[in-house]
Amino acid sequence: MAAEALEQAGNNADTELTVETQGSAGFTRLDPAVIAAADGVIFAHDVPVREKERFAGKPTVDVNVKAGINRPAELIAEVRAKAARGEVTSSAAKGSPVEETGGPGEGYGTKLRKWLMSGVSYMVPFVAAGGLLIALGFAIGGYEINKAPSVIEHFAWTDTTSWAALMFQIGGLAFGFLVPVLAGYIAYGMADRPGLVPGFVGGAIAVAIDAGFLGGLVAGLLAGAVVMAIQKLKVPAPLRGIMPVVVIPLISSAVVGFLMFLVVGEPIAKLQSGLTDWLSGLSGANAIILGVILGLMMCFDLGGPLNKVAYAFAVGGLANPNEGSLKVMAAVMAAGMVPPLAMALATTVRGRLFTKTERENGKAAWVLGASFITEGAIPFAAADPLRVIPSAMAGGAVTGALSMAFECTLRAPHGGVFVIPLIGNPFLYLVAVLAGTAVSTGLVVLLKGLRKTAGPAKAGDVATETDDAKVAVAA
Repeated sequence: MAAEALEQAGNNADTELTVETQGSAGFTRLDPAVIAAADGVIFAHDVPVREKERFAGKPTVDVNVKAGINRPAELIAEVRAKAARGEVTSSAAKGSPVEETGGPGEGYGTKLRKWLMSGVSYMVPFVAAGGLLIALGFAIGGYEINKAPSVIEHFAWTDTTSWAALMFQIGGLAFGFLVPVLAGYIAYGMADRPGLVPGFVGGAIAVAIDAGFLGGLVAGLLAGAVVMAIQKLKVPAPLRGIMPVVVIPLISSAVVGFLMFLVVGEPIAKLQSGLTDWLSGLSGANAIILGVILGLMMCFDLGGPLNKVAYAFAVGGLANPNEGSLKVMAAVMAAGMVPPLAMALATTVRGRLFTKTERENGKAAWVLGASFITEGAIPFAAADPLRVIPSAMAGGAVTGALSMAFECTLRAPHGGVFVIPLIGNPFLYLVAVLAGTAVSTGLVVLLKGLRKTAGPAKAGDVATETDDAKVAVAA
C-alpha cells in the first residue's frame, strides 16, 4: 500500500518512480542501472532494508511505512529537494540492519520495536503454515488426531485419518520452529547474520525449558546484545577472518546458553507457566475485559506493532493450548477481521462519503477482512485516521468482548471465515464479528457524515513541483 501511494503521488508530480518491495516472500532487486539513474531514494519500511548499501551515495529519505502511505507527495518533494542541494548518504554502512535504518535521532525504543518486528515478521509464515496444517488435521481427523501414531510407523494411503495425522504432524513440527525463529531473527535484526546462531540456540533452549514465547523474546535480545558486544572488541588481524564463522558463534552461543539455562530461563519459565494458568482460568468479567483490550490493540494500528503484539500473544498461547488460550486466539482473529469488513460495508451503504479510490478499495476489503487481513483497512485510515481508527477500535472492542463472552475457541492461528468449522460456537462467533462490524460501520458513517468540509480529502494532496525527476523506492 505504501508502494501504491508513492507511485500515485509520483504520477501526480510527473516523477518517474520505480519501486522495490521487500516482503517475507523475498524481493526482486532493482536493476543497478535504474538505481544509478535515480536522482534520489525513498526508504519506507518498518523492518530493516536488505542490501541497503546498493543505494549508497544517493540523496535519501528514510521513513516508516505509515509515512509512505500518509504523505507520499511530501516524501517525493523532500528527496527531490535533497537532490537539488546535492545531499548524499555515506558510501558505506557500518551498523547492524536495524541500526542502519531510520533517522539519526532514532531512539532505542524505536530500535527495540524494529528488532521485535523483525522476529515477528519472519515467524508469521511458520505460524500460518504450521497452524493451518494442524487445524486441517483436526478438521479431517477430529481432535483425537493428536494421539495418532507417527506416520512413519503407520500410514494408509486410502485412510483419511492417516492423511489427517500426516498434516497434523507436519504442522506440529513447523509450529515447533516458532520460538527459535522468533529469537533468531530478533538477534538478526540487532546484529546481522552473526546473531542467527546464538539466537536460534537461545530459542531452542527456551523451548526445552518450557520458557515459551516469552523465553524466545528474551533469548533473541540476549543473543543480539552479546554479539553486538563481541563485535565491538578489537581483535588481532589474523583472527578477523574466523570471527564471523567460528569465534562469534562459539562464544555467543555459550554465553546465551549459560544465561538461558542457569540465570534467566527458570524465572521466565515460571512466568510463562503463570500466564498459561491465568489464561486457562479466564472466565466472566476478566475474560470480557481481556477481549476488549485485545480488540482495541488489534484495531489501533491495523497490522502495526501493537496489532502484532496482540497477535503474537495469542499465537504464543497455541504452543501449549488450553481453553483460555483458544478463547484468546478466537477473540484476536475476530477483532482483526472487523476493520476491513466495516470499511467495505461503509463504502457499500454510504458510498458518497468516500472517494472513488476508497470505494474500489472497499471491494477488496470484503475479501481481506473475511481472510483476517486487518491491513485491508489501512488505505481508509491513512486518508482519514481521526474518524476511521476510533471507529475500528470501537468495533474491535465489541467483537473481542462478545467472542470472550460467548466462549468461542479457535485452534487455527489464521484463516478468517475459512476456518469457521474449527471454531467453537461458530454461530455466536459470527454474531460477534457482525456486531463489531456494524458498530464500526455505523460510527465511521456517522463521523464522516458530520464532517463540515466539502468532501473527503485524498491522501497525498500536497502541492509538488512538476519538472521531471527520477526516484527509486525500497518499501
